[in-house]
Amino acid sequence: QVQLVESGGGLVQAGMSLRLSCTGSGFTFSRDWMHWVRQAPGTGLEWLSKIDPSDSERYYADSVKGRFTISRDNAKNTLYLQMDNLEPEDTAVYYCARGIRLTWYEKGQGTQVTVSS
Repeated sequence: QVQLVESGGGLVQAGMSLRLSCTGSGFTFSRDWMHWVRQAPGTGLEWLSKIDPSDSERYYADSVKGRFTISRDNAKNTLYLQMDNLEPEDTAVYYCARGIRLTWYEKGQGTQVTVSS
């Protein structure tokens, strides 16, 4: 059974940082592209970032480029998202997801991030 468990969310002030973690189990973590997506209140899912299985390729949406950094530790089956200089517009539920290069197809339950102004 595939499980993706996110953690690290919380309430922070604008300009501060958070690091999200996602631990995967039930599949071969080191073989999958991993993604981060988010959903703000009243909106659809927004793709944020992806990383290849060997951590040699990283891609970001324009909305987070230069502020967020994706990384992974295959030995720990864990995906990370370092979020710096957070803005109120970053308030959302953040999900990690497994997938392929072009898209993701399975996500976790999410962790709430709230950024106050």
